[in-house]
Amino acid sequence: MPEPLTASELLALDRQHVWHPYGPMPGRQDPLIVESAAGVRLRLAEPVEGHHELVDGMSSWWSALHGYNHPVLNEAARGQLDKMSHVMFGGLTHEPAVRLATRLVEITPEPLRHVFLSDSGSVSVEVGLKMCLQYWRSLGRPGKQRMLTWRAGYHGDTWQPMALCDPDGGMHDLWSGALPRHIFADAPPTGFDAEPDPAYVAHLRELIARHADELAAVIVEPVVQNAGGMRFHSPGYLRALRAACDEHDVLLVFDEIATGFGRTGALFAADHAGVSPDVMCLGKALTGGYLTMAATLCTERVAEGISRGEVPVLAHGPTFMGNPLAAAVANASLDLLLSQDWAGEVKRIEAGLRDGLAPALELPGVRDVRVLGAIGVVQLDRPLDTATMAAASRAAFREGVWLRPFRDLLYTMPPFVTDDEDLARICTAVRAAAAAA
Repeated sequence: MPEPLTASELLALDRQHVWHPYGPMPGRQDPLIVESAAGVRLRLAEPVEGHHELVDGMSSWWSALHGYNHPVLNEAARGQLDKMSHVMFGGLTHEPAVRLATRLVEITPEPLRHVFLSDSGSVSVEVGLKMCLQYWRSLGRPGKQRMLTWRAGYHGDTWQPMALCDPDGGMHDLWSGALPRHIFADAPPTGFDAEPDPAYVAHLRELIARHADELAAVIVEPVVQNAGGMRFHSPGYLRALRAACDEHDVLLVFDEIATGFGRTGALFAADHAGVSPDVMCLGKALTGGYLTMAATLCTERVAEGISRGEVPVLAHGPTFMGNPLAAAVANASLDLLLSQDWAGEVKRIEAGLRDGLAPALELPGVRDVRVLGAIGVVQLDRPLDTATMAAASRAAFREGVWLRPFRDLLYTMPPFVTDDEDLARICTAVRAAAAAA
């Protein structure tokens, strides 16, 4: 075993070799070094603003539903390691993946029936779009190869998902000249509880009708647009999309990578609308934040259509597809979630976020405060620059909380196991960050 590195050695090597997400190379700010994590706390190698531990307000990018170092998930991982950590999925199968696929079919909206396992949320979107394209090609309609989505969305960092992020000011507008060109509706009006705007519904219907002959699918994040701006919209727009897609023979894809597994207060965001897509993409919280894994579900219609084509197979096969270690932990995570009153816990968190974040509306520079399920957002009236981002982060650290602000947003998606005391601390940290920004 090599000698453990000191904190200064780690940071020097990190700065020299490690490229962090959405950052320059070399990095301009040293990241915090996490030594361990348990429950909702991250244990740091060196204190920050006087704290050796930070309460995690981000669920590790919305994935760690059950917190860290959970004994049930740890045991599932250890038990699977004693059998096999991986085996190729081409020509082989195994119980963890079969159980996981079956369970996902059982808990997702009807009539989703078939499950393609992959290794990241972005890839699950790639697979979902490929399903749609190959479906129409198999039916002898290869001209249906464009997608429609609405602005302010985000679907991932690989090629096709980047093409579906907002092309004007979105995270990937740098590549707008090289990416496939799709069709963008206006961003949906905000307000989860707001009545659907008839004019906006007409706008969606008109776009779908006009482009139906070239549209393979409509893809949206249902109810919550996440990294594109943490915007909430009425479930009524999902019902309008379902009706328009049915009328004009267009497939409907829901990207539930961030919203799935209870985060919005329903097990899946589609449940708020009482509709089902033809294709659903899942990821993030699928394994409780332990290992990377994703799933793309589709209906019998889509699967059978592909299987009738000139190439009767879905032409996709990730090396680590169906990874048994990840699948075993995912099964344990789903068992843990569904054996508890997850909906009651999310309602408790929602109430705590509403009470704790509401005072932020009185702060100068705060434009909006909104909460849905276990999601709390404070939106500023301007984007954060490097200096104000650092100031906001430091203010949160002083309260003993890990947050990661971006653009004009200070938000939290805490683990479902966060107790009321730590939830209040997170809210205090968000308000402090807003005041310091």
